[in-house]
Amino acid sequence: MANDAVASTVDETRMGSIVNDWSGDKQAFQVPWGKAMMWIFLLSDTFIFSCFLVGYMHVRISSSIPWPNPSEVFALSFGGEPIPLILIAIMTFILITSSGTMAMAVNFGYRRDKTKTVALMFATALLGASFVAMQAFEWTKLIVEEGVRPWGNPMGAPQFGSSFFMITGFHGAHVSAGVIYLTIIANRVRRGDYDKKGNYETVEIAGLYWHFVDLVWVFIFAFFYLW
Repeated sequence: MANDAVASTVDETRMGSIVNDWSGDKQAFQVPWGKAMMWIFLLSDTFIFSCFLVGYMHVRISSSIPWPNPSEVFALSFGGEPIPLILIAIMTFILITSSGTMAMAVNFGYRRDKTKTVALMFATALLGASFVAMQAFEWTKLIVEEGVRPWGNPMGAPQFGSSFFMITGFHGAHVSAGVIYLTIIANRVRRGDYDKKGNYETVEIAGLYWHFVDLVWVFIFAFFYLW
């Protein structure tokens, strides 16, 4: 009985500690509240993107109609000579570069170098906006010049259009949201909001979101454009 009472007391103490962590709005399980919430959001987003990509693979494998060749569909002509995937390669390079600028922004944020943090965050947002603009150009080319629609595709399997617009559109919406998010955080850094707060943790949380968006693109690039 005594052992049961001690065990019950220990359990109540642990539960009370957990409740205090979460209700205190500071840290939970030794992880800052904001960072924990971002990780939970990214985990849920991982499930969604995984479902989309697995669904795409299933549709493509089970399609009885030939799937369009990405090297031909996403080629751009320069001087009359088509270059396969040149636009996609540039878009990928832009996102990889933006991951580097975001990582440096986080680094300078923790050094309390406000000027460089703001400049690098705005640079990251500009690279993200460039990516979205190129994606809009890619969509326009497919819709206007190639006649691809979510419900049909003159170049082969009709599921190509729905898969392409759903996956790249969902990712593009994340990039667009990230551009807005980074711009807002950069403005707050510029105003000195986080100097008053005492840390630049929010910059790191924004960086987690941006790196996730960039990582997802690597999988989209591999499964959709290289396969």
